[in-house]
Amino acid sequence: MTVISYKFRSKVWVYPGMAAWRFIGIPKKEGKEIRKKFGVHAKGWGSLPVSVTIGKTSWDTSIFPDKKSGSYLLPLKAKIRRVEDIGDDSMVSYTLRFR
Repeated sequence: MTVISYKFRSKVWVYPGMAAWRFIGIPKKEGKEIRKKFGVHAKGWGSLPVSVTIGKTSWDTSIFPDKKSGSYLLPLKAKIRRVEDIGDDSMVSYTLRFR
């Protein structure tokens, strides 16, 4: 099984609303490439399953298409933010892996 990885550095942002979800945006250029390569594997709401590593923490999740940016969003759970000491508006380096 081939694993394809992407390394990024992006800013955390807070979704405006009561839930106050935190996301990291995938850069647009790479988002288009990801859609081309993996879009046929999309699940509900167009999500794509990925493995993510930030710092020493790795987990399985999904990225979701974002019409506004034309790319994808990576949701960042509170547990991950606590463990890796990530605050709102932080710049985060991370790796996405696709199988």
